[in-house]
Amino acid sequence: MKRKDFIRNAGILTASTLFANTRVFGFQSELIRVGLIGVNGMGWSNLNAILKVPGVQCTALCDVDENILSNRVEELKKRNITVKTYIDYKDLLKATDVDVVIIATPDHWHCLQMVDAVAAGKDVYVEKPIGNSIRECEVMVAAAKKYNRVVQVGQWQRSQQHFRDAMAFVHGGKLGKIRLVKAWAYQGWMKSIPVLADAAVPAGIHYDKWLGPAPKRPFNPNRFHFNFRWYWDYAGGLMTDWGVHMLDYALIGMKVSDPVSIMAAGGKFAYPDDAAETPDSLTTVYEFDGFNVQWEQATGIDLGPYQKTHGVAFIGNNGTLVVNREGWEVIPEKGRMEAVAFQPSKDNGLDKHMVNFITAVRNKSSEGLHAPIEAGAHIAIFSQMGNIAYRSKKKLFWDKNKRTFNDREADRYLAKSYQNGYSMPKV
Repeated sequence: MKRKDFIRNAGILTASTLFANTRVFGFQSELIRVGLIGVNGMGWSNLNAILKVPGVQCTALCDVDENILSNRVEELKKRNITVKTYIDYKDLLKATDVDVVIIATPDHWHCLQMVDAVAAGKDVYVEKPIGNSIRECEVMVAAAKKYNRVVQVGQWQRSQQHFRDAMAFVHGGKLGKIRLVKAWAYQGWMKSIPVLADAAVPAGIHYDKWLGPAPKRPFNPNRFHFNFRWYWDYAGGLMTDWGVHMLDYALIGMKVSDPVSIMAAGGKFAYPDDAAETPDSLTTVYEFDGFNVQWEQATGIDLGPYQKTHGVAFIGNNGTLVVNREGWEVIPEKGRMEAVAFQPSKDNGLDKHMVNFITAVRNKSSEGLHAPIEAGAHIAIFSQMGNIAYRSKKKLFWDKNKRTFNDREADRYLAKSYQNGYSMPKV
């Protein structure tokens, strides 16, 4: 997609979203009541961040693991916060004392829960990646539009000032022609996942409700809670975990949207015999007009490009800008431009992201959201393209008008098959 065409795609990556000057947050007296679906991990972090915003109160928690749910209730009690609890998210959505819903469940639940939430009149903060397939992402965008709700996606880096400063430098042209953008995640903390036998469902866990639309399988500790990320039934591995964060800024920096082609190669090179399904090592190349975007991922090692565990590098004729969550810098080509010393991050992206979200909720408008549903869908789809190229083992070409690939085998990955009596929402 050419840059002039990209600019027309308002609501994805343009100045109207990422670089908008949002209205100053006025601490109005209106109380915003929040219900959290998925109280472990990132869900708990999200709740703690949103509770820092004045005028926000948590009224409800929902989780299919009663053990974690009861622990969170006790933690909130120590802070003088009393909440109602639910096992079934649909019961929470019926609650009249919930205005906003945070969805932090495994990826395979995001679409159903987000669509049901906006249909119930709730504004939504949904974790990334927003959907577990390309078709899910498209349905979610349509639902937000149909029900006219505010939906913020958990790509909180979009609220960090140093990322914005770095993108302003890239857009300024000093790097010269950019021929390659590298994005990567090298995660040394991720060790091998040992093979474990199937087991009885632990007490307090509503396993059928956890599986939901995913294929029916015996309970296995490896597939539950955090490690669900490494199984195709529920998620897309590092590509959709870290890739949506890093690749998002690759596209923002280059002001592009749809690639010409996608190809990928990788596998389980670090831990070939462990329990995970998704690749621990992967290289994906997205072809655009005049440059490429390259994604790299690796587990068990930390020394990624420029000796950084994660980041995005814009490689131009005059120099290279490298940015990650810690800050940004410019490394010059000798004699072609001046270096820019490391500029460290100075803010909390998640906290700012929640302020931005609540501002939009109070204003009853998605204008000014840093990560609107369209942006979340776009980068999730982009990352899914990389996984589909890997799984089909082909160079793929994307038809942006038909919303399909040039290959029938690849197209079978566009949507996940819903099972156990569930069906993908129709909007």
